[in-house]
Amino acid sequence: MEIIIDILKSIVYGLVQGLGEFLPISSSGHLLLAQRIFGDTEGSHLSTVLLHVATLVAVCIVYREQIWELIRRPLQKKTLWLVTATAVTVVVMLIMKKLLHVDGETEFRLLGFCFIFTALVLTAAEFAKRNIRRRYTADTMKWQHPVIIGALQGIAILPGVSRSGSTITGALFCGVKKKSAAEFSFLLSIPAIVGGAILEIPDLIKNGTGDFSWYGTLVAMIVAGVSGYFAIRFMIRLITKRSFKGFIIYTAALGAFVLLNQFVLHLF
Repeated sequence: MEIIIDILKSIVYGLVQGLGEFLPISSSGHLLLAQRIFGDTEGSHLSTVLLHVATLVAVCIVYREQIWELIRRPLQKKTLWLVTATAVTVVVMLIMKKLLHVDGETEFRLLGFCFIFTALVLTAAEFAKRNIRRRYTADTMKWQHPVIIGALQGIAILPGVSRSGSTITGALFCGVKKKSAAEFSFLLSIPAIVGGAILEIPDLIKNGTGDFSWYGTLVAMIVAGVSGYFAIRFMIRLITKRSFKGFIIYTAALGAFVLLNQFVLHLF
């Protein structure tokens, strides 16, 4: 029975990582929420690293042609803009960490507000899709565009703030074409995912593998990789042809529920 429960939890964690990493709902926020509901206050850092690897594989498969082109011709504007956005992200993250001094409990107290913030960000994306002229691609952006997009990605260090939602919104407000906004956001996720995995390594070395299960982690990795692949494909269609309204309603309602639980219900 315990093995079945572990596998079911692994499936949930895999879906949270795979879907949340690329859909505009925040994987870190959902992971924190799932851990709180399951009572897993001390997760395995090795499992976290491997889940990052699974989602990294997913984005590399979908954008394999673009990645190969960047490897073949590294001295191009798209590479420069990706490096610029990543550098800005790192700076913003370091500043936020220093100023906010956010620990695990503080993250959970902010979670409801951050989900609602994501809903507002996606609302802004809908406004940008309708009202801002789109003339740029990932190759023709101006220098200030990756700075803005990178800064918004840095804010997504807070659980509940969607990385993909923030970067795509930033790109749309900069006048980047819809498909190019998705491409730039997902290519930008590669260094972000790698960086997130690397940040787990010191804790992994310090604390060891923790409560680590190979079969559970393998299940979670497969689920994360497969769901991540389809999440990327879905997001590309969503940005180009559909609306964020469903995700706006979902993140706003989830944020309200988390706040209601925090101040009234105390269910978890």
